[in-house]
Amino acid sequence: MAGKGETKGKILDAAEQLFAEHGFKDTSLRTITSKAGVNLASVNYHFGDKKSLVRAVLARYLEEFMPLLEQELKQLVVKDNISMEDVFACTKKPLLGLDTFRRHGASVFMQLIGRGYTDVQGHLRWFITTRYDSVLKLFTQAVMQANPSLKPEHVFWRLHFTLGAVIFTMASNVALSEIAENDFGHNVSTEDIVDRLIPYLAAGVDAPAGKELSLVPSDSSRSAG
Repeated sequence: MAGKGETKGKILDAAEQLFAEHGFKDTSLRTITSKAGVNLASVNYHFGDKKSLVRAVLARYLEEFMPLLEQELKQLVVKDNISMEDVFACTKKPLLGLDTFRRHGASVFMQLIGRGYTDVQGHLRWFITTRYDSVLKLFTQAVMQANPSLKPEHVFWRLHFTLGAVIFTMASNVALSEIAENDFGHNVSTEDIVDRLIPYLAAGVDAPAGKELSLVPSDSSRSAG
């Protein structure tokens, strides 16, 4: 008979795979219990409800990723004249570490994050922004330290555009590696992809504000509204 820890692990592993492949909304608890070989009472006992299970699945990765990212950022923000590329380079070690933590960990992590947005899992975003608020604020601080001319609204949009690029790229890193090898004859590792991605993201966030300025309401339009 499986112990409590083993049963909990089976549930998390089954849920992780199904959530990543099919999304949170389209994966039922019964599908998870069937794959894990446990009964529904076991899920209720260990997690309480589906929302708690969703958070527990993602928390396994976040608890590995966020402390390392925080450590990297703290070492960076005390320096003078940091660049945007320096900021995004802070994510490399924590992200690659997920592949050591679990097989294809970086890819699965990004698939889960992406599902959180496309499935409109507001509770999941609340969980991340609440539990890891200090790390997220530190990252934003580093971005604005690298480019003080950016307005908070610019940072908001650019970091969300960045997240979209990261999610697509890293969630598809296995497929992209196969395409690159087939089309260009290059054997591309996850680290190679991250190294290509960092300067691209940095350039986008660091770009001069152009048409974006016209999207920011003036004081007069605010008062008129």
